[in-house]
This record gives sequence, structure tokens and C-alpha cells, in this order.
Amino acid sequence: MSKKKKPQESQQTDQGPGGSSMMMGQKAKDFKGTLKRLLVYLKPRKYQLLAVFIAAILSTVFMIVGPKIMGTAITELFEGAYGKLQGTQGAEIDFAKIGQILLILAGLYVFSSLFSYLQQYIMSSVAQKTVYDLREDINVKLEKLPLKYFDGRSNGETLSRVTNDIDTIGSTLQQSLTQFITSIVTIVGIIIMMLSISPILTLIAIISLPISIFAIGPILKRSQKHFADQQRTLGQLNGHIEEMYTGHQVVKVFGHEKKAVAQFDAVNEELYEAGSKAQFISGIIMPIMFFIGNLSYVVISVVGGILVTQRAITIGDIQAFITYSKQFTQPITQTANIANIIQSTVAAAERVFELLDEEEEKSEVTEEQLTRAQGAVTFEHVDFGYSEELLIKDMNIHVTPGQTVAIVGPTGAGKTTMINLLMRFYELNGGKIMIDGLDTRNMSRRDLRKSFGMVLQDTWLFNGTIKENIAYGKDGATDEAVFAAARAAHADHFIRTLPDGYETILNEEASNISQGQRQLLTIARAILADPPIMILDEATSSVDTRTEVFIQQAMKRLLEGRTSFVIAHRLSTIKDADLILVMDQGKVIEQGTHETLLAAKGFYADLYNSQFSEKAVG
Repeated sequence: MSKKKKPQESQQTDQGPGGSSMMMGQKAKDFKGTLKRLLVYLKPRKYQLLAVFIAAILSTVFMIVGPKIMGTAITELFEGAYGKLQGTQGAEIDFAKIGQILLILAGLYVFSSLFSYLQQYIMSSVAQKTVYDLREDINVKLEKLPLKYFDGRSNGETLSRVTNDIDTIGSTLQQSLTQFITSIVTIVGIIIMMLSISPILTLIAIISLPISIFAIGPILKRSQKHFADQQRTLGQLNGHIEEMYTGHQVVKVFGHEKKAVAQFDAVNEELYEAGSKAQFISGIIMPIMFFIGNLSYVVISVVGGILVTQRAITIGDIQAFITYSKQFTQPITQTANIANIIQSTVAAAERVFELLDEEEEKSEVTEEQLTRAQGAVTFEHVDFGYSEELLIKDMNIHVTPGQTVAIVGPTGAGKTTMINLLMRFYELNGGKIMIDGLDTRNMSRRDLRKSFGMVLQDTWLFNGTIKENIAYGKDGATDEAVFAAARAAHADHFIRTLPDGYETILNEEASNISQGQRQLLTIARAILADPPIMILDEATSSVDTRTEVFIQQAMKRLLEGRTSFVIAHRLSTIKDADLILVMDQGKVIEQGTHETLLAAKGFYADLYNSQFSEKAVG
């Protein structure tokens, strides 16, 4: 299967007060349960987290005490200067004392920075190790998931859980968690410091908060709707662009350029309207908060000035209090922002844990060991269905070693399902499949699948050199073995015509070579694997007729002495098969050689003759 890049699910964001990025209201279904489970991953690093907590407290405390000490220096300077102006005997500015205070202040800020660096350093280690463990668990889980999990979900959804959701968890642990701790300590510390200066001024500062919330509450509600519209239309625009550029050839062929541009303009206009309204409304928030905050500063200054004249507090304390009141709203805004981010992070963790909780493949029973299979394959009374309704009922097939078995039938007849059962990608509802007389359920999946080589209609190649892609079929394959396999698949000639030959690097979708060339490389990979049983699913469907003849000849030599299963739609390619199974609605309705089936004048004969009559008409 070729690797098709799908757009990753974008994380929705909203703009908080002041335009700060805020995660949209994605919430976990079981917040407490998911949070507890996430904490289990943090438990092995509890001592490091304790160190982070202590470092955060010390860093914040040293930073909070700073304005108070600065106020002491200002008071000392003011009183000395005021005394000189008043002509008070012996009054002078004590620069030595002020210097000591500033030295202590500088030391506090240095220690605060050191502890801040320490908490970030430790927390980055904790966050990365935690997401490392999560990725390891998910990687192990993905290896254990049955094929039906991937069949039932898009690749984009699974990739989003493995990448986006885990990155969200790591980012929150590394940044938001320490910010949350620091913000809480800052809020508590600032309130304590403000109370120590003046309870009256503290009351004035705190009253401004509910007033701000009351003022911006209705605006936030209105902006939320417009931000939701913005994210919705942004998703539509991204989807439209991705579709138009992915299928640009089809758009041009059918002359839909104007229609595509018109659709883009319509969605873009809607995005502009929603975005401009959202930004305008949210842009009002900060001026309102600044206005209320400035009113609070004016009241604090007036009341503080009165208290200074009454000698209730010092001038330095007023300066320190104003600094604290300016710092007070910031950690509160951060805490609200981070609380929302944590909600989305727990939701992301819940999606990861849902993947980890998916039902795994049934545990293996390795009573039998299959080394090098001879190739005898038997289906005995096999029943299977993807749901409760059975697709295959009472299938009985016996294939002797070395036989070439062709499987034909209309779409949905069960041809690919039969191969999936043979490879044990799905478990049977009833009956059993045997390789060399051994039940496939009593051997390890690894041993079973090592006995098979597959060439599919949809090619799968990874980002790497051509040589590496062919060598993927066999561990430790030599260059000579790779070259021999390429020659057998008639791929050697075109590979050597490339500028870098076998060292040519295929891009992520292998689009720098043709579809037919990709098919040749997958065939070469299967030849190199040298399995006792070969599965070919329309393996030559993407190559030209001349190349197909060469490949058929190479395959004929390759399949000598091997059991092979060939799914074919072009019946002319399987005339030489030892056994042809004709399937319809999950049942083998006819079986035999090409000649005997034609002579029977049944379903196969009708199917075969219809293909040639279509060609004649064409």
C-alpha cells in the first residue's frame, strides 16, 4: 500500500484576553480518571517533580520579595532627601545602606533566575521521559492491534493520536505545568505581600477583579461564537485547498478551475468575516481591562498618598504595592488560560489512552513451530464475517505444495478476505486453516507470516534508497542478492538508467518514479524474500503489456516448486494456474483448471467470455 500523506488534525485554538492563544473547549469525557492515569506515568519521576515544585516556589518567592525590598531602598532614599530639604540636623542619605539593600535585591534576583532555570531544566527532562514512555507504549500497542482496527479508522486519526496528542501532553508538562505552579505561588505570595503592606489597598486591588470579569464576560461569550466560526471555516478552507491541490489534474481535465476558485473565495470571505469579528471583539477586552486596572491604580495612589501623609505606610511601600497590583492580574490570567489548556491536554491524553485500551490480537498459542513450510494449505469448514453476518461460510479448500492457485470472482466475493484469513490478519469464526497439517492458530504469527511473500496492487515503498526498499524483503541481504532480485523482476534496467542507480532516494510517496516502476520494485522485494508461499494480488496491474509478459515469465520461474495464490481480474493472466477457485458471495462456487471450467460453461466461462467480448466490442 503506498504511503499516502493525510492532513493531520489541526488543534483548534481560541484567543484569550489580549490575543493570547487558548485551546478551544475540547474536554475529556472522564477528566478525573484520565488525569489519574496520566499521573501514573509521572509517578516514577515523583522526586524530580518535587524538586521542580520546590524550585518553582523558591524562584517565585525570591521574585515576589523583590518589590518590597526595593520599596525599603526608596523609603531610605526619600527620608534622607526629605530630611535634608527640611533642614533636619544630621539628616543625610545613607548610600551605604541603600547599596546593601540593592546588593541583597540583586542576589535575590540571581537566585530567582537560577531556581527558574533549574525547574525548567528538570521539568524538560520529566516531560520528555514521560512522552518517551507514552510513545514506547503506543508503538508496542500498534504492533499488537489487529488489522480490523486500521481498517475501521483513517490513518490521519491514528497519526493524530500518536503525534499531535502526545506532543500536546509533552508541551503542557514542559511549559504549562511549571507556569501553573508559578502562577498559583505568585498569586498567593502577592496577596500576602499586599496584605502585609496595607489591607485597605489590598481590598481595592482585589475588588477590581470581579469588576473586570463582569465587564468582559459578555464580550467573551460573543467572541467565543465568532472564534468557533473562524476555526470551522479555517478547517473548510484547509480541506478545500488540500482537495484542489491533491486532485489538481482532475480539476484541470474537467475545467473546474473557476468553480474551485469561486468556492475558495466564498469560504475565504466567510473566514474573513468570522476572523475580523472575532479579533475586533476580543480586541476590546484588553482596553477595558487596562481601563479598570488604571482606575484601580488611581484609587490606590490617592488612598496610598493619604495613608503616607498620615504616616500609616511609607512611600516605598506605596511604590511596592503599585508594582504588586500590576503583577496581580497577570498570574490570574495565566492560571485561567492554563486551566483551559490542561482541559484540552487531558482530552488529548484520553484519546491516547483510548488507543492503548483497544482490543489486541488474540494471544498466541505456540504449540506448533513452523520452520520452512512445504506449502500445503487446507481450509476446513471455515466461517468468517467482519460483523455478525458471515461473509464466508463452510469454505473447504485443499492446496498441495507447489500448486498455483488463482482466485477469481466479482468485487466483494471474498477474494482478499480469504488472503487476510490465510495470513491470520483476522481470526476465524469457525473451522480452521492448516499449513503443512499444522493449525495456524497454534503457531506464532511471526513464523506464519515469514512463510508468505506478498505483492499487492497498491504498492508500499518507504522514504529511502531503491536498494534499501528492495532489501526490506530480507534481513542482511547482500548487494548481489538485491541486484539479482531486481534483474528477475525486470527492474534492473530502469534502475540503472536513473542518475544515482540503486542509491536513488525515493521520496515519501515514491512519486519520483512511475507507478509501474514502483510495482516492479515490490515484485523484486518479494523475489528477494524467497518465501515458500507467494501471494499476488493483481501484481502486474500497473505495468505495460510488454513488461507484464516479462514479469509473468519471471514469476513463472519464481513460482516453480512454490505454492502461490494469485488474485486476478484479468482472467487471461491465470490460464496456466493449477487450480482456479471461482468465488461469489463468500463461497467457492466452482474450482478446477482453466479448460475444465470453460468446458463446464458455468460462472467462470461466462466471466471469461464476457471479458473477451468486451475487448472485441472495444
